[in-house]
Amino acid sequence: MGTRPEIIKMASVVHALGTRARVVWTGQHYDADLTDTFFRTLGLPQPALRLDSVGGVSRPQQMARIIDQLSGWYEKEAPAAVLVQGDTNTVSAAAQAAHYTGVPVVHVEAGLRSRDRAMPEEINRIVAGAVTDLHCAPTSQAVENLLAEGVEPERIRLTGNTGVDANMRFMPDGLRRAAILLERALVPGGFILATFHRPENVDRPEVLATILRDLIRLPLPVVLPLHPRTKDRVEAFGLGGLLARVGHTSPLSHPHYLALAREARMLISDSGGLQEDCTVFKKPLLVVRESTERPESVSAGFARLVPGRHGFYSMAQQMLDDRDLPARLAATPSPYGDGRAGEHIARAVCEFVDAGACPVPPQLETTVPASLEGRPVH
Repeated sequence: MGTRPEIIKMASVVHALGTRARVVWTGQHYDADLTDTFFRTLGLPQPALRLDSVGGVSRPQQMARIIDQLSGWYEKEAPAAVLVQGDTNTVSAAAQAAHYTGVPVVHVEAGLRSRDRAMPEEINRIVAGAVTDLHCAPTSQAVENLLAEGVEPERIRLTGNTGVDANMRFMPDGLRRAAILLERALVPGGFILATFHRPENVDRPEVLATILRDLIRLPLPVVLPLHPRTKDRVEAFGLGGLLARVGHTSPLSHPHYLALAREARMLISDSGGLQEDCTVFKKPLLVVRESTERPESVSAGFARLVPGRHGFYSMAQQMLDDRDLPARLAATPSPYGDGRAGEHIARAVCEFVDAGACPVPPQLETTVPASLEGRPVH
């Protein structure tokens, strides 16, 4: 793991693997607010290894340092398999290091494709996929993507998405959510939660200014947790005056994020994970990006896509004015699984690396669908 989303999404896998799992932390996200608090909140063990000098450097430097440090550790520790999740620099570099040292690679959340090579995450997904031995795909669309690329069916497992696990397990109850909103003087359904951090939106001053202006124009209060990258760009581009007119805040703890996302009227973001989360929270999401690797959210009606450079105010207003939208989304199932993806993945990993010694608790044996019990996808 190396980023906050990886901590959240790997938590259920780590818990399901039990004592057999070791956490390695690359430090790609180097802000303690984005990392250490999440280990504690999610009940994860402290990392067995923390890499040095990875956060806050260029992408090539990150890749080189992660591969260099992990290769030596893999050779020394000889893990049975290395699990990576998603599409970060950590995923690509850690998968490469494992492959180069002869350690099998398991890719959690495999098979997502945007077909947009300008997106750094797309390259990370493709590179990781090229060296992966066991692909844990979250949706049938992801499975189809892998099959189309020539991955053998026996190396693919349809598992669901671990983000659903985290949302269902760690969502604060109604009283706690009410208290969190009260702390921020918010009312349920009376505000918008927004997040931005991708280069296509925050690395270009004109696009970032457009985003901030559109947030200001919205008819409801906006809560904008500031990613360190976004904060740096606002300061560098002299956009502090615009930011001051938006309800920005420091990065949220996981319970606070879940509470705000669950109680917001609408979500606006360039996040990948939020495209999954909105299907669990049953909230409309405006995806401010050029492309998406999660078309399932759009197809199901939860999300709409618009590039940040075009501005999103008009589309956001249309979604807010659609009085029937909340009821439609409430009746629409999430396309990302049943909330037990971590258990399915743990079982698949154990069956992959050996024919026994699986640490998944016995009570799970009767709850894992037969089609997911380590069998090939056809």
